Amino acid sequence: MPNVLYDKIFGSNLNSDKIFLQTDIRNLSYKQFTELTNKIANSLILNGLKPGDRVAIQAEKSATQLAVYAATIKAGGVYLPLNTAYTTNELKYFISDAQPKIVILDEKSFKLAKENLSDIDAHFFSLNQDGTGSFTDQFALCETNFSTVSRGEEDIAVIMYTSGTTGKSKGAKLCHRNLKTNAEILKESWEFTESDILLHMLPTYHTHGLLVACNLLAMVGGSIIFLPKFNSQDAIKWMSKATAMMGVPTFYTRLLDHPEFDKDVSKNIRLFISGSAPLSAETHKMFKKRTGHSILERYGMTETNMSTSNPYRGKRIAGTIGKALPGIEIRIRDKITGEVLPNGKIGILEQKGDNVFLGYWGMPKKTSEAFTQDNFFITGDLAQRDENGYITLVGRDSDMIISGGLNVYPKEVENLIDDIDEVLESAVIGVPHSDFGEGVVAVVVLKEKMKDPVKKIQDTLKSNLAKFKQPKLIKLVENLPRNSMGKVQKATLRVQYDKLFKN
Repeated sequence: MPNVLYDKIFGSNLNSDKIFLQTDIRNLSYKQFTELTNKIANSLILNGLKPGDRVAIQAEKSATQLAVYAATIKAGGVYLPLNTAYTTNELKYFISDAQPKIVILDEKSFKLAKENLSDIDAHFFSLNQDGTGSFTDQFALCETNFSTVSRGEEDIAVIMYTSGTTGKSKGAKLCHRNLKTNAEILKESWEFTESDILLHMLPTYHTHGLLVACNLLAMVGGSIIFLPKFNSQDAIKWMSKATAMMGVPTFYTRLLDHPEFDKDVSKNIRLFISGSAPLSAETHKMFKKRTGHSILERYGMTETNMSTSNPYRGKRIAGTIGKALPGIEIRIRDKITGEVLPNGKIGILEQKGDNVFLGYWGMPKKTSEAFTQDNFFITGDLAQRDENGYITLVGRDSDMIISGGLNVYPKEVENLIDDIDEVLESAVIGVPHSDFGEGVVAVVVLKEKMKDPVKKIQDTLKSNLAKFKQPKLIKLVENLPRNSMGKVQKATLRVQYDKLFKN
């Protein structure tokens, strides 16, 4: 039996001298990447990795980090990427829940882990962005040949954690079939070939940066300009050498703010893609006016990879997420009646296809609740479809906030604020932000006076939450708006604070 995902994504270019990854430090050919992958895979096996075992990693973006992903899949393991912004407390939950065999952390997290994760039964290693660390020392002397471990279509390849409205994170189980078929669909839909060079400035702990960008370019035999993170100046510097760019809306708003960004800078790019958060119609139109390019907006989730896309050849409509991708069935249903709604009506977006995940790790009840009786995944997004099949997202059934392309679930933030002795209650909302799409705002009611309450709240959250989850503003109020049933009216708060981040 083959290794379905590895064979499809990396298998056809194993010995090619073509450049796979271009970085500021070095270039890596497909052959060199394969040799690095094989050394790491041998190391994982030496440390007891068996088919289905998890490899958790929280390390800064690097060629070695990407090779850990490829090696984990090749060795029959399950890859578990973790956001580099997660605190030790958050990290402990993920590792305790997933029970990985091997944990790889950057030096800073590794030192903290020794103190806080000593009770977890796993092999711990360090890996820094410059390639140093105990994990590098571990695989350095390993062989550059490795026999791929067989894995089938339904075997889990990746677990990615996505928070729930209760604040308890869920591990989405993505199988080999999910990732293989989605890459194949995107190759055809976006017309990627071995001639493409992708400007990659996304994080690789996220579906967008890893499972869309890296899988796709590796599969077609293209090249990736692999930069640590986004900044406008670096994007402009490298853009002339690329043919495609994937980004979140923040990338595009910041490029538009840069005086050097114009039509000439972007002339070599055939395709700009945006996702992970809604792109405003205004940004779409401004980008078109400045560069002549229409950004292609698509839609996906951790649980589903890519589900819809505006067309590569055809009209890209600003403010929409396009149409269902081939092989993916999408319907919009009324939440109360369960009726499948006609075009133009707003309801819950549901989907079915080979892209949809297997379920949540260790959470059968949550998995059951996430699917309808006829096996459609309930996304929780509110949407409507027009007569031409273009879908527009109009809101979310939950109160989830998407800030800078990353999910923030209010309950997790509210629980920490409400635990402060002097706080009576809080409501965390997302309001429009020109840079991040949505800015996190905490509206707080105190039960007693306290010295510098905003600072105390900020300090509490700083040590317990990743930075992207921390409120950009904290507003102190006398009370929160409620309906006749006593439920806090977050919609009212969102209207009230709608202009907070407006210039």
